[in-house]
Amino acid sequence: MIRSWHFRTVLFFLLCSLGDAARAGSGFADLKPGPYGVGFRVVQQYDYARSYRDKNDPVTGKAYLGERARPVQTLVWYPAPKAGTPLRYADYMRTEATDEIFGRSAAQIAAFMAERQQWTASRVGPKQAQALLDQRMWAVANAPATTGKFPVVIYAAGGGGAAHEAADLCEYLASHGYVVLASRSLGTHTKSMNFDPEGLATQACDIRFLLSYAHTLPQADVEQVAVAGWSWGGLANALAASQDSRIDALVSFDGTQYKDLTKAVSRTRLALPWLYVQRRPESVRELSADGMETSSILLNEAKYADLYHVVMNPMEHVDFSTAALRVAQLEHFTEYSRPEVEAAYHWTCRYTLEFLNANLQGTAPGRQFLDRTPAQNGVPAHMALQYHLPAQTGPVPTQAGFAAALAQDGFAHALEIYRQVQKQDSAFVLSETDLNNWGYQLIREAHDLPAALAIFRLGTELYPSSFNLFDSLGEADELNHNTAAALTHYRRSLELNPQNRNAQQRLQVLSAPAPAMPAN
Repeated sequence: MIRSWHFRTVLFFLLCSLGDAARAGSGFADLKPGPYGVGFRVVQQYDYARSYRDKNDPVTGKAYLGERARPVQTLVWYPAPKAGTPLRYADYMRTEATDEIFGRSAAQIAAFMAERQQWTASRVGPKQAQALLDQRMWAVANAPATTGKFPVVIYAAGGGGAAHEAADLCEYLASHGYVVLASRSLGTHTKSMNFDPEGLATQACDIRFLLSYAHTLPQADVEQVAVAGWSWGGLANALAASQDSRIDALVSFDGTQYKDLTKAVSRTRLALPWLYVQRRPESVRELSADGMETSSILLNEAKYADLYHVVMNPMEHVDFSTAALRVAQLEHFTEYSRPEVEAAYHWTCRYTLEFLNANLQGTAPGRQFLDRTPAQNGVPAHMALQYHLPAQTGPVPTQAGFAAALAQDGFAHALEIYRQVQKQDSAFVLSETDLNNWGYQLIREAHDLPAALAIFRLGTELYPSSFNLFDSLGEADELNHNTAAALTHYRRSLELNPQNRNAQQRLQVLSAPAPAMPAN
C-alpha cells in the first residue's frame, strides 16, 4: 500500500529553492512562462452539503461551537496581464495557516510563519532559509483576469498535502492559458488524512466541489475539464474521473499502482485520455519487499482509457511535489543528481501541458508532441520512457456505451451489439429492471417508440421468463398500433404470471368485438 510517510513528508516542506528559479523569466526546474501573466487568489468557502466537525471536539470532548461544514479553502491560478508585483513563496506558505480554520488571527498566522521559518533555518541555515522564503514566483495576487474562456484543471494534492504543493505546475499551466484550482487534502473529519475508502471518497468529493465552483468563474470553460494530482491525489482524481463524465482528461503523478486502493475505481467508466507519469521502475525485489500485488493493476485494466504512460527514471515518489523537492537534502540524490531530477520534473510539466493542449484544446502541436518519442522531443537520453496504450475499440461496456453504439448502428441491432459488448467484458449485464426502465424512458422522455420496442424485445430475448418485460412489450405494441403483436405478448406474460392483472385487462379490451356501427 502507499506509505503514509510519503504524504506527511510534504506537509511542512513548503519552501522554495535557489538555483535556476532565481533567473529572471524562468521558474523552478527552468520552467518557462507562457504568453499570459498569472493571477492568484484565495477563496475561503464551505461545502455545506457535507459535515466536517463533530458536535464534540474529538480531542477535548468539549462541544464544538464553530462552523461544522467542510472547509474547502480554494487556491485559484488564472491567466492575467503581465503586470503587478509577484508573490513570494512565503505567501503560498501563508495560505496553509488558514486552510482548515479560516478565522485565524494575524498573530496566529504570524506564529505559524515563524514556526515554518525556524524549521527551514534548522534545515538549511538562517540566511538561506530567508532567501527561500523571499523567492519571487510568477503569480500576482488578485490580478485582473484576462478576457476570454480557458480550460479548467483541478489539482488534487497528495494525502494530507497542502493545496500549493504543486504551485510551480499550477503557475506554469495558468501562464499557458488554463484556470487551475486546488484545495488542501483534508481527511474526512480531521486535518490528518484517513487512508481508507472513506478518505478516498472524501477527496473525490472535494474535486467535484471544485468543479462545481469552477462554474461560477467567468474565465472558466467548464466544457473542457481535466483533473491532475499526485500520489493519493492521483488516485482520488482517477476515482472522480470514473464517477463524473464531465471530466475530459486525467493526469496522475505516481499514484494508483496499488491494487487494494484502486478497487473503488470503475475500470469501464475510466474511458478518457489519461497521462500517467511515474517514478523510476522498482525491481521485483523492491516490489516484493513492499508487498505489492502485481497481478491486478489499474493501469493495465483501464482498457477504455487512451493511456500515455511516461516513466521518469531520475524521480522518486516525493519528487513530484516541488514543495518537497525544493528542500531535499544532498543525501536524497543518489543515482541521479539534483539537476537531473529537476530536469525530469521540468519534462513532467511539459508532458502535462502538451497532453492537456492535445486533449482539451485539440491542438496539433500537442498531439505531435505525444506521438513522438521522448528523445525526439528533446528529453535527455535515458531520462524517460513513454508507452502509448490506445483505448480498446468497440462499445464501452456500460449502459451509456451500449446506448451510444445503438444510436450509431441502430437499435434494431440491439441483441447483436449486446452480445458483442459481453464478449469484450463478461461482467457487462443489464438487468430486467434496467431494460424495463430504459424502454419506458425511451417512450416517455425520448419519444422514440421504435427504439423502445427494440429494448423491450432485447429484454424478452435475454429474460424469456420475465412476465413484466413481455407485458411492457405488449404495451409498446399497442402504442405502435400492432394489435396482433400486443395480444401475443400479453398472452405470453399471462402464461408466465397468471396473476398479471394488467395483461388480463388488456387482453379483454383488445379481444372484445368492435362496437356495431350506428345505422344511417
